[in-house]
Amino acid sequence: MFSVVRGYNILIVILAQYISSVYILSPNKSLSTVVFDVNLLMIVLASAVTIASGYIINNFYDSEKDLINRPNKSMLDRLVSQNTKLVFYFVLNFIAVIMASYVSFKAVVFFSTYIFAIWFYSHKLKKLPLVGNVTSAILTIAPFFAVFVYYKNFETVIFVHAMFLFLIVSMRELTKDLENIKGDLALNYKTIPIVYGAKASKIMLTLLIVLTILPTYLLIYRFHVGNMKYFFYASVILLFIFLLMLWKSNRKFHYIILHNILKFILVAGVFSILLIDVDVVLNRIL
Repeated sequence: MFSVVRGYNILIVILAQYISSVYILSPNKSLSTVVFDVNLLMIVLASAVTIASGYIINNFYDSEKDLINRPNKSMLDRLVSQNTKLVFYFVLNFIAVIMASYVSFKAVVFFSTYIFAIWFYSHKLKKLPLVGNVTSAILTIAPFFAVFVYYKNFETVIFVHAMFLFLIVSMRELTKDLENIKGDLALNYKTIPIVYGAKASKIMLTLLIVLTILPTYLLIYRFHVGNMKYFFYASVILLFIFLLMLWKSNRKFHYIILHNILKFILVAGVFSILLIDVDVVLNRIL
């Protein structure tokens, strides 16, 4: 079941929500105030449980496709029956709503909508070109939206960070489509590579990389991000390497490497938040 819900991804999201809450969204509050905020804990746990249920329903609908694209993982996931997955799915969603109800009625509405959106994406939208990619990227960053709404922090720098994250996630989703062409084609998924071809997908990825330059430039030169600027410099280098490899890629193994580059940027970005102001980090920890 840990494999089905991709527990390692959920742990990264939990860390990301807490780190961003402490060092970006509520910089004037003490570390203990944020960490021991029960409302924040409920939002983070509700997010984690909802994401877990999302992975379950996505796995439920994609079981045949995953058997082609990820045979080893799929065989492990099949140790859990489809009925058991559905039971866990409904139980987790119920728990998420209960947790959200502790915070506010607005939180209940948000997570109820989020749960429905994940189901609708897995059931219908995932099979549609472009719409599925955009929806997936939005659903990925939605838990962070819940946190910054909670803190009522609507500074411009937050939206620029979100723009950078959205573009990287969008690239990852399109790269996954290139990686999974075989299974998507077999089950008639209308993804961008299948409908428009691999070359068009590579052109779109190139455009996304170009668009990423704008938030990267703003975060380095227009906003105070401290030593986190080195993360953005490194990201530009990695995206340039990604671009060079992309146009030479024609096998699934190549796309897996490209996918892992983007995953590394996302994970490194979580921990690089600590570099925004090292002195403040040390003072708040000690």
